[in-house]
Amino acid sequence: MTEQKRTAIVTGAGRGIGAEIARRLASDGFNVAAIDLDQKGLDALTSDLRAQGHSAIGIVADISDEEAVDAAVARTADELGAPVVVVNNAGIIRDNMLFKMSVSDWDLVMNVHLRGSFLVSRAAQKHMVEAKWGRIVNLSSTSALGNRGQANYSAAKAGLQGFTKTLALELGQFGVTANAIAPGFIETEMTASTAERMGITFEDFTAKAAAAIPVRRTGKPTDIANAVSFFASENAGFVSGQVLYVAGGPKA
Repeated sequence: MTEQKRTAIVTGAGRGIGAEIARRLASDGFNVAAIDLDQKGLDALTSDLRAQGHSAIGIVADISDEEAVDAAVARTADELGAPVVVVNNAGIIRDNMLFKMSVSDWDLVMNVHLRGSFLVSRAAQKHMVEAKWGRIVNLSSTSALGNRGQANYSAAKAGLQGFTKTLALELGQFGVTANAIAPGFIETEMTASTAERMGITFEDFTAKAAAAIPVRRTGKPTDIANAVSFFASENAGFVSGQVLYVAGGPKA
């Protein structure tokens, strides 16, 4: 009798870092429920994963909506099995200097990063506690240390670190770990859009960023997926409440 595969939820999995995390966890042997607002991105990801023989579903849901999150987690449990790994990756940016930042820009960022991570983790933790095994991985950022023009994003990403440490304290007795990953500069559509907004080519943007990074290169989504793979593994059972900066150098 073969051992039953574990199930992972990855939010913001329609593209970029989230999609790469979903691919990595699938290759690690997890069933994967990918959650995003981007139906097209989810369809491309899940069809690709299924073609490779993996069990995967795509769920279109707004993770800041309590009912939508509860329904998504319930569907995951019904179709793939109890979700015992959660990767809270979904995120948005609404950058602006403080004096120009609108209340809606603040609220949108907080709702996706903080409220969303709370809702997904809360809905899934009961499955982890019941299984006496679980892994929660929250995506923070080097911006948690402060970043000009990102008061909302920096606050949200710093908040996720406190959230992570508290989950580690509360859930550890049930065999559940909680850790955070704080990426530095990662080459994604989001960073490409930043370059476009600044009026420079993505090549020039990444080259300038790489020059300030000790390993002299910018990150790839696979760099983050590698870290998630470790935190989600059996081997990471004695690592909890930690923030890992994946930034090509010391950041904290």
